[in-house]
Parts: sequence; C-alpha cells; structure tokens
Amino acid sequence: MRDRFRDLEGPLAVRKKDVVLMATVSSFENLSHPTRSELRQFAELFTPLFQASSDEAKRQAVAALSQCDHIPAAVALFIGSQPIEIAAPFIAASKAIADETLITIARTQGKDHVKAIVSRDSLSPKVIDALVALRQAGPRAAATVTQLAEPPAVPLAPIPVETNEAEALEEQRVANEEALRERILGLAGHLGRSDDDRLGLRTLTDIQEALLVRFARSREAMHFATALADALSASRWLAERIMLDLSGQQLATTLTSLGMGFLDAVFVLEKLYPHLAEPQHNVTRGWMVLDALDPEECHERVEAWRRADRYTYKPEAPAAPAIEEAANYRFIRQTPQQRDMRVLGRRSR
Repeated sequence: MRDRFRDLEGPLAVRKKDVVLMATVSSFENLSHPTRSELRQFAELFTPLFQASSDEAKRQAVAALSQCDHIPAAVALFIGSQPIEIAAPFIAASKAIADETLITIARTQGKDHVKAIVSRDSLSPKVIDALVALRQAGPRAAATVTQLAEPPAVPLAPIPVETNEAEALEEQRVANEEALRERILGLAGHLGRSDDDRLGLRTLTDIQEALLVRFARSREAMHFATALADALSASRWLAERIMLDLSGQQLATTLTSLGMGFLDAVFVLEKLYPHLAEPQHNVTRGWMVLDALDPEECHERVEAWRRADRYTYKPEAPAAPAIEEAANYRFIRQTPQQRDMRVLGRRSR
C-alpha cells in the first residue's frame, strides 16, 4: 500500500504545481498596471514554478502570458529561451518583449526562434538590422572555417587582378546585404501595417458603432439589421441575410471589414449568438472566430456582397409621377366626352 502511494506522490505533486503555476499566471493577468514590486515578485515566483510544471501547463502559461501587456524582462528572456514548441506563441505574439530581449533570443537560440521573431506583426529597425547581421554572419563564418581547413594556394594571377577580384567580391557582398535588408524592411512594413490605416475603406462612424453595440446588448435584431444596412449603404435584405448565418462568420467578416474595434466585435457576436460566448482555450469562441479572420479578405468578401446587392435589389419607383400622369390622362379624356355630350344634345333638338 505504501508503495502505491509513493508511486502516486510524483504525479500528484506535479499536478499541484501545475495548478499553482496557472493560479500565479491568472493573478498576474488581472493586474492591469503592475508595479515594480509586483513585477519582481512575479519573476521570483514564476521561474521555479514553471520549471517544476508539466509541458501542458507550461504551454498554457506561455499562451496566457503572450496576451499580457507588461512582462518582466527576465521572465520574457526565460520564456523566449525555452524550446520552440513552448516559446513560439510568446515570441511571435507578445507585445511585452523588448527589442534587446528579441535580439538576445535571436543570437543565443536556433533558427526556429529566429523564424518566430520574423513572423511578428511588426519589427523595429533595430531588430531588423540585428537579424540581417545574423543572416550574414552564418555564411561568413562557414567560409572562414573552409579557408582555414584548406592549405594556402600559390597565387597564379598578378596581384592587381587579385585586388580587383577582391573588390568585386566585396561590392557583391555589400549589394547582397543591402538587398536582403531592403527585403526584410519591406516584409516588416507589410506585416506591421497599422490596422487604423483605413484610407479608402468603408468605416463605421462612432455613432454607427455605438448603435450596433447598443442594439446587440439589448438583442434588438430588427434595429441592429437597420443600423447594419445603413453602415453598409446596402439594402436591409443584405443585412438580414448576413445575420441569418448562425455561425456568426458572416457578421464577424462584416464587422472586421467595417473596422469595428476587436473587443466591441467580440461583444456583439457573443450577444447575438450566445453559443459564441462559450469558453474555449482560455478565450471565447467568438474571440477565436474574429482572431482567425484576415482583414483584406474580409474587405473583398463584403464588397462582393455589396455589388451583388446592388445588382439584385432595386428600390421601388416613387408613385407620385404615375399618379400625376393618370390624373392628366383622365383630364384629357374628360374634355372630349363633355364636348360630345353637347354636340349630341344639339343634334337631339
């Protein structure tokens, strides 16, 4: 019996430490603006708990911390130095990692960590320069090792020719470095494009966004459809068709295209489609639906819906001109009839 309890003691202890780790992380998440003392205490508690926990608990803790706006520098470096299967979400998504920490991770870890850094939404020029330097240092070091391994060869060409060739190689190397730097800068500019830059795109006004949130809160679907049709400059039929998609995918696509704030869009989806408020992987299903959308694809889809709506939906023509024409027509017909009656009366006499 004692042996059985001894066998269970290890797993139970690990499970207990997993619970303590997640409780510590959850408590730190609830601190919107942690003080220096709280950051220092969290750094002291986190490292030993993290090392003693299971891999699953480590992944969950790292995924939760990747959403925090404030992380101690020591904790960020510690997480970034973990194996890539654990550290990847934090390196690629966390906004709390300083540039110096990213550079240190890139220099001390492997290629997989560098790839995770490159996949971030935005990179500062300082980090880009460091990545370029690391990219060039690899082939240069390999070439140095090869030169040391080979015996010195006897020069067969005159010294001026060798000098010209060396200068040409140096110019080619500099050109390659500059081309690579420009490429990474272009990629970083593309990935770091601000979501607030909506020049030329249909965007919700503050009043329209407030109305949509209000009608979603009170679950007034009819009023919400009217406000959505107004925001799209489309027919009410299109707005109702978008809302009839019970998965919430079409409405999420529309709200993303219109530039609604992420948290407000999550709130709207969860209120209109209660099943999207169910928790899943530390967030709600509505959060995951919105997070998986690409804004560019959302713009294209919504514009296609609006074009189809313009082709198929035609408002009814005003009835006033028709009524005036009918009245004029009756008036014209009445005059000859009266004249005919007078003529007939005279003839009858």
